[in-house]
Amino acid sequence: MPDPSVRIGSLELKNPVIAASGTFGFAEEYGEFYDVSRLGAVCTKGLTLHPREGNPPPRLWETPSGLLNSIGLQNPGIEAFLREELPRMKAQGVVAVANVWGEGEAEYVEAVERLSSSAVDAIELNLSCPNVPGKMLGQRAEEVRHVVSEARSVSEKPLWVKLPPDAHLEVAQAAERAGAEAVCASNTFRAMAIDTETGKPVFERVFAGLSGPAIRPIALRIVYELAAALTIPVIGIGGITTWQDAVAFMMAGAKAIQVGTGNFLDPRCAIEIVEKLEQFLVTKKRELKEVCGCAHRAGSA
Repeated sequence: MPDPSVRIGSLELKNPVIAASGTFGFAEEYGEFYDVSRLGAVCTKGLTLHPREGNPPPRLWETPSGLLNSIGLQNPGIEAFLREELPRMKAQGVVAVANVWGEGEAEYVEAVERLSSSAVDAIELNLSCPNVPGKMLGQRAEEVRHVVSEARSVSEKPLWVKLPPDAHLEVAQAAERAGAEAVCASNTFRAMAIDTETGKPVFERVFAGLSGPAIRPIALRIVYELAAALTIPVIGIGGITTWQDAVAFMMAGAKAIQVGTGNFLDPRCAIEIVEKLEQFLVTKKRELKEVCGCAHRAGSA
């Protein structure tokens, strides 16, 4: 049998399929549909130092082949997560990746430091949420370098950086130089909707994040470009709903992938990708490492 395991920096995953932040809660609900420990990992809801109520409704708006969301990082706060949610995740056998967001560098660093002594398996710095107030740190290389470097200095946990889709290559390279073990590409695309009855933007914060199959070809291109330029792993995100999508991202150079909106379309989406990816490797008689990045090798032949 081919080996589906993958190493993301210092973290070994049993397979490359990860549940994306904000689409899987803290894994408990999906445990009603399958054994969530069978996934490579689960990224938590975006966590902040203090509880957040999130944005007012409406928070979701369907688009052709996509979904707009303006949740606003509603979460119980890091202390409640550590006290209540993380023990439940670990009891399910989940590899837990804590996704964190802060209002400025100091909050990111404090959040990472607080998590560094916990049982989380990795930390994902969310530098790219499009539907919360304040500037997006993930768009400026020097700011990314500084916040990642400071976070790295207070924690030995594997550190991933989730980038915005419009981040320039030098931003990802800055994260790599500062000590990130992986970059996640990419977060939702900044977008909007207008209610034609009222003539007003649908969302109170006007802009929201677009996800789903509509963004997949663009996300695939981003992964391809980053994988060619970086030495650390790239984790591909963006409209992945089938095993073929997952394989394409890995052929583009992703070492692992995250499933987001697909979990809303079908609660078994992620585990079916795990199962069918394994079948693909058996049928093709290939190891996962042979699949990863093969589109680059084909392009240079």
